[in-house]
Amino acid sequence: MPFTVLNSRMVRAEVAPGQRLFSQRGAMLAYQGEVSFTPNMQGGQGGIGSMIGRRIANEATPLMTVEGSGSVMFGHGGHHVHVVDLTGDTLYVEADRLLAFDGTLRQGTMFMGAQGGVMGMVRGQVTGQGLFTTTLEGHGSVAVMAHGGVIELPIRQDRPVHVDPQAYVAHRGNVRNKLSTALGWREMVGRGSGEAFQLELSGQGTVYVQASEEKL
Repeated sequence: MPFTVLNSRMVRAEVAPGQRLFSQRGAMLAYQGEVSFTPNMQGGQGGIGSMIGRRIANEATPLMTVEGSGSVMFGHGGHHVHVVDLTGDTLYVEADRLLAFDGTLRQGTMFMGAQGGVMGMVRGQVTGQGLFTTTLEGHGSVAVMAHGGVIELPIRQDRPVHVDPQAYVAHRGNVRNKLSTALGWREMVGRGSGEAFQLELSGQGTVYVQASEEKL
């Protein structure tokens, strides 16, 4: 079910009988109609297996199952909201950045070492985002949260994208990531320590970058 953007910090979803969506706990702002909200410990459509890795790493983000018939408005902490529409592909996103997503999407957990090898693991340690990331696959919509809004940057085979790890929100497509160190421009002008680490994304796809380096 598509989300309707109400403003930069709120979205609305229409829930119909036989359909469901999942949201982060505490994300419901208001609703109309006969709608129920149930704590979900099964990891969404992917089942309990999709959450095992996060449980071990203590990185699970509690979800609510939303069902019934009505209209529900979502937002959380005044964060900006960005909607991603999936058409059979996979979105890789940090669990704490998920606001709400279509119940038809299959949720999984990917070990960061699977993308970028050891450097993928290092990225999790350095950024504080953990060693696992959430995957959402299929046809449906995802509402993600960010500081200061989100921009979409295309990733091409001949033009990788370098992102400050704290500004990274999510990515989709056939993308590889690795963490590298670099001398930032601030060292050159003596204004600070610079961006000691950069997340390099290469391949073919899209990366979503937030306007602030602050964590949620």
